[in-house]
Amino acid sequence: MHSSAVFLIEFGCLILGLGLLGRLAGRFSFSPIPLYLLAGLAFGEGGLLPLVASEDFVAIGAEIGVILLLLMLGLEYTATDLVSNLKTHYPAGVVDAALNALPGAVLALLLGWGPVAAVVLAGVTWVSSSGVIAKVLGELGRLGNRETPAILSILVLEDLSMAVYLPIVTALLAGVGLAAGAVTLAIALGVATLVLVLAVRYGRHVSRFVSSDDPEKLLLVVLGVTLVVAGLAQQLQVSAAVGAFLVGIALSGEVAEGATSLLAPLRDLFAAVFFVFFGLHTDPASIPPVLLPALALAAVTTATKIATGYWAARRAGIGPKGRWRAGGTLVARGEFSIVIAGLAVTAGIEPSLGPLATAYVLILVLLGPLTARYTEPVATALTGRLRRRSTTSRGATAPVPPSTHETVDDQDTVGRT
Repeated sequence: MHSSAVFLIEFGCLILGLGLLGRLAGRFSFSPIPLYLLAGLAFGEGGLLPLVASEDFVAIGAEIGVILLLLMLGLEYTATDLVSNLKTHYPAGVVDAALNALPGAVLALLLGWGPVAAVVLAGVTWVSSSGVIAKVLGELGRLGNRETPAILSILVLEDLSMAVYLPIVTALLAGVGLAAGAVTLAIALGVATLVLVLAVRYGRHVSRFVSSDDPEKLLLVVLGVTLVVAGLAQQLQVSAAVGAFLVGIALSGEVAEGATSLLAPLRDLFAAVFFVFFGLHTDPASIPPVLLPALALAAVTTATKIATGYWAARRAGIGPKGRWRAGGTLVARGEFSIVIAGLAVTAGIEPSLGPLATAYVLILVLLGPLTARYTEPVATALTGRLRRRSTTSRGATAPVPPSTHETVDDQDTVGRT
C-alpha cells in the first residue's frame, strides 16, 4: 500500500510538473522538448531528486510514447503521397542524407566510438524535427508559402527513410551477424513495401474495417492494432516504431482524421514521458565533457541543413528569399533524434553518446525557431551589402536590377492575394 501511494504521488508530481513546463513553453512560443529533457536530467541519475517508485512505469510509458509519435506521423501521410514524394523529390532526400548524416558519423569515428555508434550518431544529426518545424511554420504564418512544399517533401522523405534506417540500427545494436542483419533488413523492406502496396490499393477497405462512429471503439481498435503490430515488429527485430509508422500510413480518410484527434492528447502525454525518460538515463555530470563536441556538431549541421533547404527550394524554382527560409526552417532536431539515441542508450554501446545527443538536441531545438525566423533577413542583408560593395568596386552608379527569382519571391504565398 505504501509503495503504491509513493508511486501515485511521485508520478502525479511528474505529470503535473510536465504540464506546468508545457504552459511555460507555450507562453514563450517555443517547443517544450528541451524543458522535458531538462526535467529528466533533474530527476534522473545524478539529478536533484532521482525517481525510484515510478521508474519502471515511466519506462513503459516512454515506449508507448515512441509508438504514438510514429503512429501520428504516419497518419499525416497517405501511401499515395509518400510514393509521389519519393519519385519526385528523392534527389533532395539524397542530398539531405549526405550533408547531414556524414557529420555525425565522422564525429563518432573521430571520438573513437566505433562504426555502430557512427551509424547511430549519423541518424541523430540527419533527421529534422517534424513536430517543431510544423509548429514553427504555423506560428510564422508560412504554411501557404511557396517554399513550404519543398520543406515538407524533405521531412516526408526523412520519415520514410526511417522505415529502412531503424531496422538497420536495431540489428546493429543487437549485435547480430551480417547474415542475420541482412535478413532483418529484408524483412523490414518487405513489410514496408507490402504495407505501402496494400495501403495504395486497399486502403479504403483497411480504413473501413477500423472505422467506427463511436469514438471510444475507434480509439480502442486503432490503439490495439498499433500496439499489436508494433510488438510483432519488435519481435522480428524490425523496430516497434516502424510498425506503428506503417499502421498510420495504412489508415486514411475520415478514420485517419478521427484517430488523429482522439490520439493527440495521448501522444502528447506519453511523448512528454518519453523525453523525460531519456533525460532520466543521462547523468547531468556527463554533459559538460561532451558540450564542446555537441556545439561544434550543432554549428556544422546547422550550416548543412540550411544548405539542404536552400538547394531543395532552388531545385523547386523558389527565389532566393524562399530558399533561405526553407534552409533556416529545417535546422531544428527533436523527437526522432532522441528516439535514435535512446535505442543506443538502452543497448549501452557508448556511455557518452546519450549525453552528446541530449546536449545536441537541446541546442538545436532552441536554435531552430530562431534560424527559421532570422536566416532569410540576415542572408538578404548580407547579400545586399556584398552587392553594393561589388557595384562600388566596379564604379557602377545604377542599382542592380532584381532577378526573375527575386521578383517571384516577393509573392511568398500560393493562393493568397
